[in-house]
Amino acid sequence: MATSFNEQFDQHGAWRREFALRLKLLSEWLKDHDLLDSAVEERLRRLEGQMRSDKVMVAFVAEFSRGKSELINAIFFAGYKRRIMPASAGRTTMCPTELGYDAEVPPCLRLLPIESRLHPQPLMEWRMVPEKWLRVDLDVNDPAQLAQAFEKVSEVIRVTVADAKALGFWHEDTPEDNPMAGPDGLVEVPKWRHALINIAHPLLKQGLVILDTPGLNAIGAEPELTVNLIPQAHAVVFILAADTGVTKSDLAIWREHLISEDQDSDSRLVVLNKIDTMWDALSTPAQVHAQIERQRAITAEILGLRQDQVIPVSGQKGLVAKVNNNADLLQASRLPALEQALAHGVLGQRQKILRSSVASNIHELKVESGRVLGIRRRDLAEQMVELKGLRGKNTSVIKHMRARIEQEQADFDASGAKIHAVRSVHLKLLREVFDLLGTATMKAEMHELTTALRQPGLKLGVRKAYAHTFDRLREGLRRAEKVSQEIQTMLTGTFRQLNAEYGFSLQAPREPDLARYERDLDLVERSHNQYLGVSNALKLAQPEFADRLVRALATRLRVIYESALGEVELWNKSAAAQLDAQLRERRRNFGRRLEAIERIQQAASGLDDRIAEIDSQEAALDMLDAKLAELTSHLTEIPVMPRAAPAEQQVLKTA
Repeated sequence: MATSFNEQFDQHGAWRREFALRLKLLSEWLKDHDLLDSAVEERLRRLEGQMRSDKVMVAFVAEFSRGKSELINAIFFAGYKRRIMPASAGRTTMCPTELGYDAEVPPCLRLLPIESRLHPQPLMEWRMVPEKWLRVDLDVNDPAQLAQAFEKVSEVIRVTVADAKALGFWHEDTPEDNPMAGPDGLVEVPKWRHALINIAHPLLKQGLVILDTPGLNAIGAEPELTVNLIPQAHAVVFILAADTGVTKSDLAIWREHLISEDQDSDSRLVVLNKIDTMWDALSTPAQVHAQIERQRAITAEILGLRQDQVIPVSGQKGLVAKVNNNADLLQASRLPALEQALAHGVLGQRQKILRSSVASNIHELKVESGRVLGIRRRDLAEQMVELKGLRGKNTSVIKHMRARIEQEQADFDASGAKIHAVRSVHLKLLREVFDLLGTATMKAEMHELTTALRQPGLKLGVRKAYAHTFDRLREGLRRAEKVSQEIQTMLTGTFRQLNAEYGFSLQAPREPDLARYERDLDLVERSHNQYLGVSNALKLAQPEFADRLVRALATRLRVIYESALGEVELWNKSAAAQLDAQLRERRRNFGRRLEAIERIQQAASGLDDRIAEIDSQEAALDMLDAKLAELTSHLTEIPVMPRAAPAEQQVLKTA
């Protein structure tokens, strides 16, 4: 039997929990055996953070009255045995709504007033000031209270046309999209700009984030939604009505906000909802099926998709079937087919990315930890050769050996100036990379674009300003990459020299891949280009909208540059930690060699005892090496989809 989205997501959570547990065991073991240097510790911290904070966002996008909220109820909340998200006739979800889970925040609904659009701060900044949001506490054990609270996302207010225009809901150039004015001249607009729902639902606790978006008019008024949130979703479910197919407004949403040549094809699913409207008592089941398949084929052709990416369902009948445990109705609703597509498309791709990242990081961690063991093994081998050479030697030879070790130690200590000079050059070049990727540089590069967007009137040259800004940003990344390559070349040469002079086993870590951040810039630029055409010229002429657009861009760029800086910092730590570890081990080695000579001088049996001790230490190192291989292999060999435990599967039935 195929696995549903809920079941597979639970298995995804089990995989993440098991990985986090094994990572913790590895960290404690490394610490106990003095193998946890700063680079290894940082890599472990990042891996643990990635696993704990990993989110899978599924965005549900549709025009009004396509049954989107009902579909969300059917897939995620049927266990409450009633509707949770508002799904009555007409407009329901009036503002973008995110459902997720944060253990540090009590169960609540937070609502950002629509008036916040009159201020320049982007949504990301508003999230940092919770006191500006209306908070409604939630009782997760009371479905009626939840449903009543969630009704607030449907609330509207009546405002003047001037206020609607200032808020971004009225455009003179597209009168067909404007809300209808009442007899009093007022129009309805959403009361809230954004909603955040935090509840301990089993799926949300495991990292699922559901993004429920309103229709075209609201989407277009919130640039941050379309240039930041939707493009970063791991899957987008675009919902159409089966009886109407692709309407003009549906096609506008698809072309302007959802279609992208850079997205993985499996991350876009189109749902033909409300197929129950085509169930006709006067038609045979075969005729109904043929009608649905014809609509499916036409939809796939219009949207340029494979036919298997268009899934006909009835969200309403699927919800009823789950509530009443009606297996036949559930099958007829075709909801399980959508759940399977989400499970295999979204989670399969997400796990593939996570496992690739895990494998890469665990390999680097194993190499870095194994290098320390290699240093210790080499030092023991040198001591063994040295001590065996003392068998049968007289006191003067042993004294001479001690003097030679002390001289080696003095020479090594004197080499600190050379190593310090290498580090100074390295840090100077590194500061140049940090400057190129820093916030100040990014703000300076965006100055021309900000100025162009804030010019009054029509902004006919804004596309050129965008192109120039992104060209400069890409050039800055290329310069940072060039300096990184210089650092890598210097590190490789320096490490080779230190290896030759002092018998180290230094190896320059893999340099950061800054080219992929250039590809991220390309994606961001393309997502913004949808706003720069002639059709949006009048919208761009509004200072408030242009300001929101540039602030949304800054938010997205900040994430990209912080990620790039993090990768450079880890690269630097890895190189520095290697050198520190080998310097530390070499100093310890001098101490152990001198201690051995002293013991040999004090007692005739000291030599044999020390040789036996080194033998046992070498055996212990072999055991450490084997244990390191075992612990790291366990991390990469966790099954992709571990079978959920019976208790967990029981929990899923309520999801």
